[in-house]
Amino acid sequence: MPFVKARKKVERSPTASVSAAHVFETRGLTKTYGSGPSAVHALRGVDLEIKRGELIVLLGPSGSGKSTLLNILGGIDRGSEGEAFYEGSCLTSMTDRQLTNYRRHHVGFIFQFYNLMPSLTAEENVSLVAEVADDPLEPREALSMVGLGERAGHFPSELSGGEQQRVAIARAIAKNPNVLFCDEPTGALDSKTGITVLKVLADLNERLGTTVLIVTHAAATAAMADRVMHFSDGAIREIVRNVTKADPESIVW
Repeated sequence: MPFVKARKKVERSPTASVSAAHVFETRGLTKTYGSGPSAVHALRGVDLEIKRGELIVLLGPSGSGKSTLLNILGGIDRGSEGEAFYEGSCLTSMTDRQLTNYRRHHVGFIFQFYNLMPSLTAEENVSLVAEVADDPLEPREALSMVGLGERAGHFPSELSGGEQQRVAIARAIAKNPNVLFCDEPTGALDSKTGITVLKVLADLNERLGTTVLIVTHAAATAAMADRVMHFSDGAIREIVRNVTKADPESIVW
């Protein structure tokens, strides 16, 4: 029987909220580090809307603002000005406790480096996250979804780089998140292994309806997205919609 992902409610902030027609919406979102002449403007008035179930690729060079945006939408960082909303609830005005609950119950993170516990098996690494979630997947189920059910008892040192990244993906989806944030998920992988990881992400988006945001330098990855947001100097310079999404296996970089 196919897995059906349950919807979870976000804890509302006390501020007025917008329509929940979009999973994410930002209005004039800025992020500045420091002040005066040495200030770094990581985001410069970003406006965007992301629908539920979209697979979005954020494309641009290092320092263009895409990871900063990902961190703010993921509740890891806060903007300096403007607003960011998740399903109509204002992330910008949430307390630290509310942001912690938001990250815990709604968001999965996948990073370039896997951050697995070397003394724990693949299943035990996934269990660390599943144990703190309200409605988690069984760790072995999550591993099976990324094609590693038979490797559940192996330690990270016994797994290839691609397998370790898939364990990291299983750990993220074991929370049963509504949104999956991926920051350079293939950056440390060769192209063949990277395509395997992209296939997993595309499959999760297709089968579970999980909203997936992928930050990457790899321009070829754009072909698998519903929409591609091109970043430069802290702003979205162009948004391209793919009429037909490419199969990750057809991607070459």
